[in-house]
Amino acid sequence: MNAPTSALMLAEQQHSMVPVESAASSAAAKAKALVEARYIMAMRNPRNWDQVRQDLLKECRRPSFADNKSAYYVKPIGDGVEGLGIRFVEVAIRCMKNISVDTEMTFEDDGKEVHRVEVCDLESNVPLGTSVPVAKSVERSRPSDDGSYISVRKNSWGKNVYLVPAKGDELLNIRGALISKAMRTLGLRLIPGYLQDEAIEIIKAVRLDRAAQDPDAERRKILDAFAEIGVRAVDLTEYLGHDIANCSPAEMVKLRGLYGAIRDGEATWATVMENKAEQTGSGAASSTASATAATAKPALTAEAFESKKAGWKKTVEGGKKTAADVIATIETTSTLSAEQRAEISGWKKQEA
Repeated sequence: MNAPTSALMLAEQQHSMVPVESAASSAAAKAKALVEARYIMAMRNPRNWDQVRQDLLKECRRPSFADNKSAYYVKPIGDGVEGLGIRFVEVAIRCMKNISVDTEMTFEDDGKEVHRVEVCDLESNVPLGTSVPVAKSVERSRPSDDGSYISVRKNSWGKNVYLVPAKGDELLNIRGALISKAMRTLGLRLIPGYLQDEAIEIIKAVRLDRAAQDPDAERRKILDAFAEIGVRAVDLTEYLGHDIANCSPAEMVKLRGLYGAIRDGEATWATVMENKAEQTGSGAASSTASATAATAKPALTAEAFESKKAGWKKTVEGGKKTAADVIATIETTSTLSAEQRAEISGWKKQEA
């Protein structure tokens, strides 16, 4: 190869690399400028913690915010562990200002995604981050419509459980829920503890006041809310140990907290009842009573099962209840056959 030809080829290679290098340099420069601008604005407009406290607690006093299931919940651990949810964190970040929240997909293949979630206090330069794996598959009792599946296994009932690709909306819901939980966990670490404590007390006070003002209306709202996640009035009566009509305002506040924990995937009704049994020491007695009651209930017909199956399955796949919770709820009024129980047991929450 002669010198002119070699020089020409080198020039062509360099020319072809220019657009790629320019695009990469432009993206890097843009990212750098954005980060610098955030820190500059944070230094020019520092937060006033007294104003943050006023704004945040004002939000907490709003009944519509205090009643939000994702603002405050009670986990069924011991006498109950209080927690602030994603809605509170979103409002707190807005009131604190100078907080950046960034998400970025760092890995993707046919089976999963990995997202990097980072929450940073620009004033104190404290970045907190975590990686969130998101599975692109869900387990079902049947293959996909075209008969395909990723893998298959036997469940405890000896039935096949198929791992199939998650559909578009299913994947969006799974991804959004996991990223929101990561944002909440990281965001709470940046919110001062005294503000969290005051917020919890105000939210509980607002809920207590509303329950005391109109107990009947609050009771109906609680019943309707639990019905949405498959928990019946008889289940609440069993949990309380008395008719829900005789609920005290404090008990209504706790029930709302439990509903928030279940709806956000922090607990299930089964864990609520297990914790209740542990606290009262009546686990064995409750199990025996439940087994006896189940045998006396009528069998669920195939027609009734088919008509309601879609709704129950959606509840499990959406993470609102586990398959075991659905079975327990159904068998408060009916008895499932072995095949029906096996099919429900094959349903899984759509997440990694």
